[in-house]
Amino acid sequence: MAERRITSLSPDERRILLKLARESIEAAANGKPYPPPDLDQLPARLREDAACFVTLHIGDDLRGCTGTLTARSPLVEEVIHTAAQTALSDPRFMSVTPDEVSLIDIEISVLTAPQKLNVPSPNDLPNLIRPGIDGVTLAKGLHRATFLPQVWDKIPNPIDFLDMLSQKMGLPPKAWLTPGIQVEVYQVEEFSESHIGEQ
Repeated sequence: MAERRITSLSPDERRILLKLARESIEAAANGKPYPPPDLDQLPARLREDAACFVTLHIGDDLRGCTGTLTARSPLVEEVIHTAAQTALSDPRFMSVTPDEVSLIDIEISVLTAPQKLNVPSPNDLPNLIRPGIDGVTLAKGLHRATFLPQVWDKIPNPIDFLDMLSQKMGLPPKAWLTPGIQVEVYQVEEFSESHIGEQ
């Protein structure tokens, strides 16, 4: 969905990040360390602190997706770290093997700063989140989970979206209706190797 595409990165900056992510995944899959980047040689935008997620696909199948919601280090370092983490440490999948690396399509999502959503009543929440645009994080006690905006492509109905996000937290589907639920939204700049020519 084109409406969620923030365009703060140039095509060249996107290509740099995808190249470094691929090199990081290849090193991780082969059990080798990946050298830290020389920040002085990179564009200023890539040196700014930013949060990101890295998603891996083989064909139409998800092969891993991990990331962070809050900016804690320069974007380029976050991408390199997250790419390796996704390849090796997504608990839903076995680690990526060296033979799989060439088959993987890498997608990077650079996140805006999360914003707390003021929800007068839980029943209002489906009307406050924007399908195709907002990533959503729900939190209650020790439970916390997020869906990137890309998830709307598969779950376009806001109620179904919130039900499944509640289940991802490890709670019943209607947990988003309980008092005290915390809601944050964010947007992403999303780009992938398979679509880099369209950027």
